[in-house]
Amino acid sequence: MRTFLFILLLTITYCNAKAQLPPMPPRPAVISSFAPFYHGVASGDPLADRVIIWTRVTPTVFGPISVNWQMATDTLFTHVVNSGTVTTDSSVDYTVKVDVTGLNQNTWYYYRFKSGSSYSIAGRTRTLPTGNADSLRFAVFSCSDFQTGYFNAYHDIAHRNDIDAIMHLGDWYYEYLAGGSDAGTDTSRFHPLTRDAYLLADYRLWQSQYRLDHDLMEMMQQYPMISIWDDHESANNSWNSGAQNHNSSTQGNWFTRKHAAQHAYFEWMPIRAVATGNDSIIHRNFKWGNLMNLIMLDTRLEGRDSSLGSLIPTSNAYMNNTSRKMIGPVQLTWLENQLSDTSVKWRIIGNQVMIAPLTMNILVTNEVLNGDQWDGYPAERKRVYDYIAQNNIKDVVFLSGDIHSSWANDLPHPDSTYVSSTGAGSIATEFIGSSITSSANVPASSGAIMAADPWFKYIDFTKRGYLLFDVNKTRAQGDYIHVSGISSTTFTSSDDAQWVNLDNERHLRIGTTPLGPNTGNPPLVSFYPSYVQNINNAGMVVFSCYPNPATNEITLQYYLNQAGKLNIGITDINGKSVYNGSTNELAVGVNNATLNISDLSTGIYFLTIGNGNNVFTQKIVKR
Repeated sequence: MRTFLFILLLTITYCNAKAQLPPMPPRPAVISSFAPFYHGVASGDPLADRVIIWTRVTPTVFGPISVNWQMATDTLFTHVVNSGTVTTDSSVDYTVKVDVTGLNQNTWYYYRFKSGSSYSIAGRTRTLPTGNADSLRFAVFSCSDFQTGYFNAYHDIAHRNDIDAIMHLGDWYYEYLAGGSDAGTDTSRFHPLTRDAYLLADYRLWQSQYRLDHDLMEMMQQYPMISIWDDHESANNSWNSGAQNHNSSTQGNWFTRKHAAQHAYFEWMPIRAVATGNDSIIHRNFKWGNLMNLIMLDTRLEGRDSSLGSLIPTSNAYMNNTSRKMIGPVQLTWLENQLSDTSVKWRIIGNQVMIAPLTMNILVTNEVLNGDQWDGYPAERKRVYDYIAQNNIKDVVFLSGDIHSSWANDLPHPDSTYVSSTGAGSIATEFIGSSITSSANVPASSGAIMAADPWFKYIDFTKRGYLLFDVNKTRAQGDYIHVSGISSTTFTSSDDAQWVNLDNERHLRIGTTPLGPNTGNPPLVSFYPSYVQNINNAGMVVFSCYPNPATNEITLQYYLNQAGKLNIGITDINGKSVYNGSTNELAVGVNNATLNISDLSTGIYFLTIGNGNNVFTQKIVKR
């Protein structure tokens, strides 16, 4: 009998205990009636005639699974406009993505999936308009760390019903180990493993944990999403060829890790591949008729050179090297072409990191506070600014994330004298909504920053939330929506500030009124539709068994709706037992278990895990 190390770590998905939902257990819980689509549904990357729809099937038999899908114009699916069947398997982690074509422009649709006799919940999505478009409204957000607190901002967005789409600007999840980095004291929200994610199996585990959060699920159900990654989807302060939080001696080759992170992202996010079979390119654009071109950049993994850290003298020779790249020549040329599109009024740029200069005198004269932002790449930033100025391109707005706080910024051209009272010298504007949960690392007081850098018009370090961004023919307005807290599921939200970029101006003005109701959307779809079967779960759901084949360890992610112990066994291909054991008492919720199999000989084995009512069996391959 070999000796196995069995490590258990409780990580629990969020229970949405708001008044309008049925009561759930005191610890977060999986909704058993959603089986086998426990992770909900999502849509994204809408165009005028198509949209991506997404779900994941939790397998009971680990082989290919056939999934049907439908797109309809009504919630009862009596008017189905497109449908089909796809097959998913372990090569894509049992996720399902369909690019549904043949749709009408500027139209709301409903979609759902079916496996066997079980339906998923229905999702609601919409296509983009063509021709004349009067207005649009986004909820814009970033930096959603599961460990730091509850996704109350997601809940607020899910129940607005006055927006056209949602936009995530990076750090969809964080790669840190359980209890690491910005983790709060609530162990029920700890990450799955006691090490940082760096393998494909790890990134899939993190994605699964986040997608079981009810507030996230409900938001994704209601609106199409447009997203880009930042650094934490791979590793902190990453660039094309490395990362601050990557150790090659323990985590292997950086490019292997980066590819694993990108691959899991494309599996689990409703994002369309820019090039077929390529999951490394995410810069792309979306046009809202003649009103707006939304230009989504990759300032992180595609072309960026290494970051320089913080508190860098602005005279630093390497930082000012004209060959240093933030997005690289291919993406820069593409960006310039998008900016030159004269068929639209507004050019809105979705961007991971702050582009406004953030410099102060702290240790030496005039330092860049954060070299991971565009400040660390001033030559390439100037190329972007010069192109805008030389071509007299107006109505350019950057939407940024990363900094875990709320900012409204003018963008001064380095060759101009900026005048705070008039906005003269500004080339464009920038809105940064706060993080969903991640805490702000405050470099200095907001007053000191605004005194040193007068192009910052509004800063709030203390609150979490999102940006409500509204564009019409006369202005682009950003309202800073903040939630009262993230340590409890009880919260309120408030519209704390409003800033406006008027048409044909390159600077911000303070808004006179908050954004009002935006009517016309169809009703929100139900999170508990009647057609989803009320399945009586027998006590356990196994979401995943990673990796398989495996060399040293296998991690199981599973849900218990009854507290108790689990029995675990491994037999070889001849039925001989090589391990028998049991866990400690486990609480209701989502759990993760890592089993060390390094002592096993190469070959095929059968792993069983059960609680008496349910027994899960999986063939595993030791290599």
